[in-house]
Parts: sequence; C-alpha cells; structure tokens
Amino acid sequence: MEGLVVKPQCPFSRPQNLINFESAKEATDVLHMKAEDPGVCSAVVCKGSLMGSRKTLLENRPSSEVLYQAKQFLDEYYKETKRFETKEHQARLQEVTQALVRTGTYDLTTDELEFGVKLAWRNAPRCIGRISWNKLHLFDGRHATTTKDMFELLLQHIDYATNGGNIRSTITVFPQRKVGQRDFRVWNQQLIAFAGYEQPDGSVIGDPAYKDFTKVCLELGWKGTGGRFDVLPLVVSMPTGEPEWMDIPEEKILLVDLKHPEYEWFEDLKLKWFGVPAVSSMMLDCGGLQFPAAPFNGWYMSTEIATRDLCDVQRYNLLPMFGEKLGLDTKSPISLWKDKATLELNIAVLHSYQEKEVTIVDHHTAAETFMQFHSNEHRQRGGCPADWVWIVPPISGSLTPVFHQEMTLYYMKPSYEYQLPAWVAFERQNDLLSGEATKKRSSPIQRFRRAALCVYFATTLYAGALAKRVRIAIIYASETGKAQGYANSLYDSFSLRFNPEVICMDEYDVSKLSSETMVVMLASTTGVGEPPQNGKEFTKILYELRERGNAVASEENIASFWDDYNDIKVNGVRAEVKSESGICSETKLLKKNRGFFSLLASKLRERKSHDDEDARGLEGYEPSFYSSNDSLVDSTDGLIANHDPANDVTYAVFALGSTNYKHFCAFGKYIDNLMHTLGGDRIMDLTCGDETEHQLDTFNSWANQLLEACCNRFQVEHCAQEGSVASQVSNSNQVKFAVHNEPAKLTNGFSTLHRKKVESCIVTGSQSLFEEGNKWYHKLTVNTGNNPSLRYEVGDNIGIFPSNNSSMVLGILGKLDDCEDPDRIVEVLVRKQEGDSWLPYPNLPVSSIRTLLERYLDITSPPSQSVLKLMALAATNNQERSQLETLATDIDAYRTWRKENYPNLLEILNEFPSVRMDAGLLLCRLPLLQPRLYSISSSPDFEEGELTLTVASFNYKTRGGKGTLHEGVGTSYIKSLKPRDRIELFHKSAPEFHLPEEGSSPIILIGVGSGIAPLRGIWQHYHYQVRH
Repeated sequence: MEGLVVKPQCPFSRPQNLINFESAKEATDVLHMKAEDPGVCSAVVCKGSLMGSRKTLLENRPSSEVLYQAKQFLDEYYKETKRFETKEHQARLQEVTQALVRTGTYDLTTDELEFGVKLAWRNAPRCIGRISWNKLHLFDGRHATTTKDMFELLLQHIDYATNGGNIRSTITVFPQRKVGQRDFRVWNQQLIAFAGYEQPDGSVIGDPAYKDFTKVCLELGWKGTGGRFDVLPLVVSMPTGEPEWMDIPEEKILLVDLKHPEYEWFEDLKLKWFGVPAVSSMMLDCGGLQFPAAPFNGWYMSTEIATRDLCDVQRYNLLPMFGEKLGLDTKSPISLWKDKATLELNIAVLHSYQEKEVTIVDHHTAAETFMQFHSNEHRQRGGCPADWVWIVPPISGSLTPVFHQEMTLYYMKPSYEYQLPAWVAFERQNDLLSGEATKKRSSPIQRFRRAALCVYFATTLYAGALAKRVRIAIIYASETGKAQGYANSLYDSFSLRFNPEVICMDEYDVSKLSSETMVVMLASTTGVGEPPQNGKEFTKILYELRERGNAVASEENIASFWDDYNDIKVNGVRAEVKSESGICSETKLLKKNRGFFSLLASKLRERKSHDDEDARGLEGYEPSFYSSNDSLVDSTDGLIANHDPANDVTYAVFALGSTNYKHFCAFGKYIDNLMHTLGGDRIMDLTCGDETEHQLDTFNSWANQLLEACCNRFQVEHCAQEGSVASQVSNSNQVKFAVHNEPAKLTNGFSTLHRKKVESCIVTGSQSLFEEGNKWYHKLTVNTGNNPSLRYEVGDNIGIFPSNNSSMVLGILGKLDDCEDPDRIVEVLVRKQEGDSWLPYPNLPVSSIRTLLERYLDITSPPSQSVLKLMALAATNNQERSQLETLATDIDAYRTWRKENYPNLLEILNEFPSVRMDAGLLLCRLPLLQPRLYSISSSPDFEEGELTLTVASFNYKTRGGKGTLHEGVGTSYIKSLKPRDRIELFHKSAPEFHLPEEGSSPIILIGVGSGIAPLRGIWQHYHYQVRH
C-alpha cells in the first residue's frame, strides 16, 4: 500500500463573514477551512449552477487516499461519540490500516455507516431540508449477493419510507465499490418515477426526464402501457450477470390524485404524483469508500412537484394548459399568467397531499426551517455548506428568508455525489474490466472494444520492450521552469530509443546515482550566479561527500559548500572553449574519485533501509537521510578508505544562463565540475545555453549531439529526428506568415512559452509615492480575487509580463520589410530542415507583428552576434556592413561595444540606417521578453483578494553617463498602468523568505537588494495578527 497521503490545511483559508440582509445580522463560517474537496468554480467562472459539475469517475481510489479519508472520518466519528484518541479509537485505526494493506479496502461497521449517511445528508449543500438529518433511517444492504436480495431490500425501503403517508427519511446502502469488479447499481434515477415514451415526431408522452431510462427498460423487456403516468420498474445490476428488472407491486406505490380546493375541473385533468421522492442515482462517499448504490429519500416540497416536475418546459410542460383553463391571457407575459397559474398549481398539490395525509412541506416553511438549521450549524460546527442557487425556492424567492442570507458553497466528506448513469457505467466497466460481452451492444462499441484490446496488447509488448531499454535519468534544477521544459523536450527525443525519466533535482534519491546507466543534468543559474532553490540540497550532498573523500585529516580540512561554490563562481575552473556554441571542457584541482558513486550508493541505501525499518504509525515519516545533511555526512565515516573501483557514471550537463548577468551559467559549471571530480564519465563536454543568444537553438543542437553520442555509446540504432523546425532561421526564404482571424490570448501565449500558470488580473490601484527627476517610487495594486494559482504567502514573489515601449516598437516597424500591416493577425511558419513543408515556429504564438514586438520579444537588450551577422547581410552601405561584420565576428570588439553602449534594437537600426531586415526573419531571431520578478509588498490577510507591488525606478545612461537614457522595461511598464488595466502575471513561492511557523519567534528585517518592499508585507501580516 502507498504511504499515507498528508493534506495540510491551505494556509490561505480564512474565516468567511456571511451577512443576512433581512436581519442585518452577521455569521462567520470557519467550517469551510476544513474542506479539502476542490470546488467547481475558478477565479473567473462560477460553475455553481451546473447540474452535474462534480460527477465521480469509475476509477478506484488508491489505498493511500482511502487511508487518509478513513482516518479523517474515523476521527470525526470517535469525536462525535466522545471516544476520540481512546484505545478503542487507536485499535480501530490500526485495524483499518491492516485491512488496507492486505486487501486494498476495508469495511465500515454498521454504527460507523449510520453515522456516515447522516453526516453526508448534513453536508449536502443543495438540500433545503437538512434540519432532520439525524433522523435518517439506515437499511444496511451490504450483505446483498443476488438481484433478488436487492429487489427485496428496495421494496422494504419503499414500504418503510411510505409508512401510510407519514413519510420517513430512509437510506439503503448496498456493497461498496471494489477493485476488479463492476459496481452494485440501482439503474433508476428515482425508485419511483413515471415513464417517458418518445414518439416518432420527437415529442414525449409521460415524463421527458426519464425517456432515456424508459428506452433502457423497454430494451430489457419491460412493457409499459404508453400512458402519461406509468410507473417504471426497478432495475438493478451486480458485479456479475446482466441487469434485471422487476415491476413494483401496485400496493407498494403511494400515488396522490391531484385536485384543487376551488376548481372542480382540475380533477378531470387526471393528474397524479407519487408520495416518496427516493433518489437512487447518487453515490455515497464515506470514509474513503464509495457506495454507488445508496438510494435515499426525504419528503416533497410542493414546488418540486408543482413548479418543476409539472411546469418545467423540459418536463410535463403543463403550464400553458393550466393558464388557458384558468382563463388567463397567455399571449403576453405582462399579464403574469405564468405566476398566477404556477401559484394555483402549488395550491392544488398542497391541498391534495394534505387531504390524503401524505407528508409535504411548502417552500416558505422549508425556507424557515433551513434558516434554523443554518443557525444551528454555525453554532455547533462553525459553518454550513450551502448552494444558494439551489436553496432558494423556484418561486417566491425573495419572499423567503433564504433569499437574503449569504451562503458559502464548499464540499465536505462524507457526501452524496453525482455519477454516470448506471447503464453507461455498466458498459464502461465491462470494457475497463474483463471485456465480457453484453447481450445488446452496438457496433461502435464492438469496434471500440476491439481497438481497446489491440491497444492493451500493444501496450504490453511496449512495456516489455521498454524494460530492456537503457535507462536515462534526466535531472533538472530550474527557477523559472525553463530547464524543466527542456528536460521534457529531451524526454520526447530520447523516448524513441531509450527509457528516460524526468526528475526534479530536489526529488532525486542520491543513493540511486551509481546504479544509473546515464545521467543528464539541466541546470539553470538564477540571480547573480546562484543555484535554483530546487537544486541546492542535491548539490550540497554531493559536495560534502566529495570533500570527505578528498579530506586527508580532520573536519577542519573540509571547506563549506558555499565557500567552494562562490570560489568557483568567482574564479571559475580551468576551461578551454572548444566551439562557438559554448562547449567547454572543465577540470578542478581535485583528485577524481574512481568508483566513488557505487560505494556512496551502497552506504546510503543501507542508511535508508534502517530508517524504513524504524518507521511506524499512520502519519508518515521522513527518513533521516533526507532530513539532515549532517546525518548524511556522518553515515560516510570511514567510507572512502580501502574500497574497490566501480564503473563510472556516464553523464552530460546542459547549463542555462544569461550573459546579461555576472557569473554566466555558474551553477551548471559547478555541477559539471562536481560530477567530474566525483568520478563521473563525461559523454559530452559541458554546454552553456545563453538566454540572449538563442538558447533554444543551442539546446536543440546539444540535444541532437547528445542523442547521437548516447546511441553510439550504448550501441543503439540512431535515427535522426524528423519533422523538426529549422533550428537556425538564417534567411527570409525559411519563414513566412499565415493569416489568422483570432490572436492567441496573452495568458495562453505566455503560459505556453514560459511554462507558467499565467493569469490576467485587473489593476485596482496605481499610485505614485515619490517622483523627482528620473527617480521615482510607485505602488501598484492588483485584484486577484480567489484565484487559487495566485494565492501567496508573505515574502513570495510575483512574475510580471511587461510591455515594451510602444514608441520604440513603432520605430522598429518602420524599418522592417514585409510588414505592410503590423496589426494583421498572423502565425509565423518556418520551413522544415528538409523538404517544402512548413511548420509553426514554436517560440511565437498567433498574434500581430506589433503585439509580438510589444509583449513577446526582447527589443531592449543588445542584439546578439548572430543577429548582427544577419544585419550585416541586410546592410546596403559597405561601411555599415563592415562595422556590423566586425561586431558579429570579433568577440572582444562585441563585448566592448556592448558594455559601453548597451544599445537596444531601435538604436542599432538607427545607427545603421541602410539595414532593412525581413520582419519574419527578425521575429524568429529575437530572444523572448522575459518576465520580471518582484517581491510582493502586501499580506494576503491584510489585503484580502489583492496583492501590492512597490517598485522603484530603474534607469541609466550609457557611454559613461553621456549616452541615451534607458529605462527598465518592467518598472516603466508598471508605472504606466492605470486602474482597470489588465496585467498578466504568475505567482512564485519564495520559501526561504517565509515567516517562521511559530508566530512568537523574533525576526530581524533587513532590506537588502529587494529593498523594503517585502518587509511591508511582513508589517501588514503582524498588524493583521494583532488586530485579529
């Protein structure tokens, strides 16, 4: 069984104040903070009014999830029975755990089940009649083994619930879902319902809501009379055999003939309805177990019959006929004939049920009892999940008290859940399980089954072949997600010939390193040459083990990891650049540890094995191997001396960085050197990808070389990748535009290119805090609503996708060829490396050329040497061409020119006016405009639903202060925003800057680098805590 799932409470949950606008009273819901089931709404779309938005799937839950939910349920059960944390409670938890380990499931006791079905009703957010939740009567039908058993239990349910008209709330629960078998199901949507016979012209005689189920019953052999009020049979199915049906004996069915207290003609309409509303299509979800067959009933509210069942257009649709019978003007809605007719029909239903002494409640009484239930729940549980859309009655809404009560919609376990119709689930489970044929199967289903069997057979063969392939571990460390994207791309390339796996560096088990055949590392450098957050611990572990292997005396001989890292970051390692692509060979003055990885692995596994043996309890554990670097180092005492050589680990490293920053690719270089000095075997020299110099092209070239090298090393047939887009678009013949009608949404474009969950938010405040000359400070407030992807903690960052200066873009557009209409929506197409076919350029979304230059591409950084080379080819002036060729080929001249001038693209085009570049070619060669990260300067508690940025001006003059004034792209964009503008952004957690969990811990705030912006959020947080 998998380990216990641990679901921490969301740190952003907070009490919700609910106002009653009728009484002006306020209640606070805190119960929702315990809810763990996801809702159906997003930050921009409310789906609360969708009927079946939470349908459960047919898949079985993993044992770990069942165990987690079982523990949550049993804790609640034993708290309710005043036995929480008693020996009996602990013994029951242990019993459930052992059952899950043995069988993958467990059984609830009858008392637990009874508690669960009542609590599920109590939790049902769409039910207005929950005040009687604790009076629900349970028939435990989990012993049923035949369809006869099921029919008898259902008839018993109907008898007990009917009770001569004094309706009793009842539930019957059949066996739970189990792995490897079909579900027990009651096929009826309600135990008692009227048939709907579809006619050739599409009309329906009877209840249209049940026309599909009526067809199923007819196909099974049932014969109806074709009338408006034919009671449908009971239909059930079990894990084995076919579905079976049985007519409900007439004496079991309580029917009420409808009459009106004033209009005698009403009785002549021969309308009737049944007394027991028993829902039988929903699933009981309790204690991690799923019960697909669990019919339950309460009693009717008059509006359900009169307003919905009889009057809805998609049901009996009798309202026009009632209007005419009442002599109302049905031609104009201004006469309010629908309201009058509906009211009279409700009077008739209430009168008929009361005259026959059948339990029913009017909507006003039901609303008042719900308000009492709502008040009780807030007092007893601290909240009440409620769906306002469903609670408010379908007539007289604002005349009832529930209309004026704010409600919070969330989902608690146990619960009743919507699920697929039984006849659909029956077919699908047959396909998913043994594949046994049903008696009546359409040819499309037969074709699907044959295809499914073929897929299964092919998958089995593929799994066998995959097991024989060479495994390649692709390990990445990334701050922005780019290295992860490259890792996934590498996976796609290698999966044709190898068995690759993509793993984040901080999730990789170091003890497996020596057993790897091939390791590929993709390492980003962040900040000023720093490792990304998810790469630090892995690197520290390897460093400390290497140092202990090289130490000749005591602990004093071992330098700290950061001292070593900063030494290599600043001073580098001895390297020789072997090609223009940035492929370097690097060595550090340390002795290589031949065979070190195998010895390391055996020791770490031994250590981890001891931890596993000591693990106990339900709450999970963290092996000491992962919890402390010190313990890891201690476990290697005496490890280095007297060991046998072992095969080296074959590896390759691709480093990501930007030459715009100091210490280019420092982390990747360090990882490469660390692996080399630990005894690794480079299959390729380190390659550094420059963000400003077509990093993607460098990666693609490196990936192709690596694939070929791996195929040669491991004697695997190499097959060149087909259908790829040209990695270097070098002339205008390789690119063209295809016209489109609609551009890609900015959020979609940014999300695809940068592999982030990008959201679009509205600016609610833009305030200048200080401005004098070129120096200014600005505060921006953004409305995030309840968007879960933008929930943040104090100290976190936000990534902003800025816009380039529109005047600069306009100047560039005026200097491009093939750009007659810069606002036309186009897709950039690039010719394949071989052949005449064209493919979309992957780095550019569908958009206008203007938008591509404004929002997607970097036009403010100095153009790379490769772009300058293209400019030289486009220059018509010989002198300009010569100058550009020098800058494009002489690295020293380029670096000096770049440092002194740091020109943007427009300045280059102005400096060399004879250059007219093709628009498509330039778009393909410019680097992407990168998002800017800013510290959030607010607290989510203090500024609920909003976040604030506090930024300062960033500007500079080139040529020693004598050149053009350059402004920061991100900061100037933020300053330009006005309220109601939209801004595209993403959340980035900064766990190292989070506040300590213990609120009383003293902290010292130091504003370095980022200034005091994040400190403002901390002040707000403590101010909020003091006030609340």
